[in-house]
Amino acid sequence: MKLGIVGLPNVGKSTLFNAITNAGAESANYPFCTIEPNVGMVSVPDERLDRLAEMYHPKKKTPAVIEFVDIAGLVKGASQGAGLGNKFLENIRRTDAIVHVVRCFDDENIMHVVADASTNVPVDPLGDIETIDLELIMADLEMAKRRAEKAQKMAKSGDKKFAREAEVFSALAAHLDGGKSARTFECGKDEAELIATADLLSLKPVIYAANMDEDGFADQEGNEYLRQVRAHAEQEGAQVLPICAKLEQDIAELDGEDRQMFLDELGIAESGLDRLIKCSYALLGLISFLTYGEDECRAWTIKNGTKAPQAAGKIHSDIERGFIRAETINFSEMIACGSVAAAKEKGLLRSEGKDYVVRDGDMIYFRFNV
Repeated sequence: MKLGIVGLPNVGKSTLFNAITNAGAESANYPFCTIEPNVGMVSVPDERLDRLAEMYHPKKKTPAVIEFVDIAGLVKGASQGAGLGNKFLENIRRTDAIVHVVRCFDDENIMHVVADASTNVPVDPLGDIETIDLELIMADLEMAKRRAEKAQKMAKSGDKKFAREAEVFSALAAHLDGGKSARTFECGKDEAELIATADLLSLKPVIYAANMDEDGFADQEGNEYLRQVRAHAEQEGAQVLPICAKLEQDIAELDGEDRQMFLDELGIAESGLDRLIKCSYALLGLISFLTYGEDECRAWTIKNGTKAPQAAGKIHSDIERGFIRAETINFSEMIACGSVAAAKEKGLLRSEGKDYVVRDGDMIYFRFNV
């Protein structure tokens, strides 16, 4: 899974990226500090995997990973090449979802840049969101127009498939031209699958990371900027992650008990990274299944609703091709019994076929023959 961290310049993108990846991306108070996208790989915390490793003492413990990409700050007009322009729109196109960092605090010492990198303007979360959204929409509009024009030419051969494609993308272009994102375009399942082939920027799922200062984070109910972001996200079905990037940077510098003590002092149950990972999995409809043994204990990320053979394919295409059955028990059932062997004695270790839909936390041993 790849998440692109985006936003206007100086909203805290790189500070947040540093905190969640410890990658040391440059962070400074001037526009376009980030030019080439910084990339960081983060292990997904999973207590179930840790427990399996304690039980089996494997040679390897391999968690699921998320790739974060810190993309340079966009400005108004980016879709026409302003600022650092289309290059960064293309970086967004390669991600699975967008973490849109929105500034939700006032600080006269940090410039708030929207269109002109030399002009400091008042903080306006909804205006910032609209600015970024519009750049993504305008880039999508050009792509939708090209797809419609190409399909119209192909339809002259009499192929009804292309005629329908031209119709769908023309309607989408009109929708985008009205300043609305592809996410809000209403259509049927077949049309949605067709539109998905265009890899549109404004179709990507979004998490709004509402970046506050320490006072604002401590009093979230009293933060008007956060209320505005939440109301906007509710309208479009997006998720909101209240966060203080500066605090997250402090948390990231601590280990073990010191980190937990700091979180307890702040009254925070989980770090921003843990909360962001949970938001990401929920937003993209992802779950994890587990494989286990003395060689390796590993967590695998799949789409919720994935059937056993396709889950096996995440491990290796040969396992999917030669799939026979999946011997499975859910982690919670296994823990309740104390071990896989004890669960097997109680008849809880099941043999599932090709139609079995994998559940979050399933421990699976795949039988196959190629």
